[in-house]
Amino acid sequence: MSKDINKKNNNKNKKRKLNYLKLFLCMFLIILLGIITYFVYGTIRNGGGLEGFLSTAIGQSKEEKENLQPISVLLLGSSQNLTDTIIVAKYNPHTQSAYLISIPRDTYTGQNKNTAQASDKINSIYQGKYPEKTLKAVNSITGLNLKYYAVIDTVALRELVDTIGGVYFDVPIDMHYTDKKQDLYIDLKAGYQLLDGNKAEQVVRFRHNSDGTTYSAEYGDNDIGRMKTQRNFLKAVMKQTLKLENIKNINNFVNIIKKYVDTNIPTSTLLEYVPSACSFNIDNLETGTLKGFPEKCNGVWLFINNKPASKSYFLQLNNKIDGIETNNINISDLKIEILNGSGSQKKLKSVVSILKNSGFNITKTGSTKSTSKTTITNRSDLPNSILENIKTLLSCGTFNENPNTSSSQSSIDITIVIGKDYIIEN
Repeated sequence: MSKDINKKNNNKNKKRKLNYLKLFLCMFLIILLGIITYFVYGTIRNGGGLEGFLSTAIGQSKEEKENLQPISVLLLGSSQNLTDTIIVAKYNPHTQSAYLISIPRDTYTGQNKNTAQASDKINSIYQGKYPEKTLKAVNSITGLNLKYYAVIDTVALRELVDTIGGVYFDVPIDMHYTDKKQDLYIDLKAGYQLLDGNKAEQVVRFRHNSDGTTYSAEYGDNDIGRMKTQRNFLKAVMKQTLKLENIKNINNFVNIIKKYVDTNIPTSTLLEYVPSACSFNIDNLETGTLKGFPEKCNGVWLFINNKPASKSYFLQLNNKIDGIETNNINISDLKIEILNGSGSQKKLKSVVSILKNSGFNITKTGSTKSTSKTTITNRSDLPNSILENIKTLLSCGTFNENPNTSSSQSSIDITIVIGKDYIIEN
């Protein structure tokens, strides 16, 4: 009798457990379906594809994605408290375009070339702990207003390359260099090949061979060649990393960033750009180098930045990346009048040179009464972007709210009055 009762109780318990299991499975399926429905709907709502899926995954709405602004970052490659890789990077998620512009490590940051020292080079500013100072120096050199930096240890590059299974890259020349002090051993043959993390570091750190030979003059010798190789290699890494199959490596990527990257970009800000970046076409990447020339000063080889040319270069790049519309206006067709109210002929020549080198057409110059402020007058209802470009090139200027101010020519499109606030930049 007791056996029958126990058997009945056991059967009841089994049925109860089975019912609980069925209930659990039903709830699990409902939750799972809910999650799938959320992501599928969210993916469609956010544009579909991988980008839409990732937007949904991080909780980014369509409106938030549309309101994303272009982001600019100073990239610093760090090894043993030095930074020989200095790159200005910009990405616009709306135009899906970007640029990487190298700043030569020997770029001069001092005030007097006659007393120049090695410590006046931009790569000496960092010293393992001063990315903010390097950021400030780069802003001064380029005329930009960068807020963000990212210091990347070369170990991060090695681990990233190994994580994605290596990177195929065309090594431009045979590379053979040994520096026991830096524990740097480079030994690579030229040609297209699969590079692991160790070989990747060798490629980006190579400057010249132990016997003094280096890249060809056509390619760009020494630092110029190294910067070109670094940019080309970064393009190859980006192309490989942005492949769909690397979704499985996201956790590894995050761990590498946490461990080896020092940045002032908030994590929430960084995440906002991930969905769009995954759709980036590497063919839309512009690369280049700061404008200037090498010069030996006080026994030290330096890279002398041509500040007006560099500012003009970045201005044109930013306009292209940001897709700034000028209503199909060719700036060389505009007629610009420059009136000198500074009392200095050198300032007049400087302004004329900067604008001409940037593609503007100067049709008239002259003098006017002394004035403290530089003013820019729009006489032809031109897009504000053109006047903003001129202001950026000159590093000063206010917009004249009275376009009826007299001009020496009625056909003038823009009048610029140079004030005493204009400073000649070398």
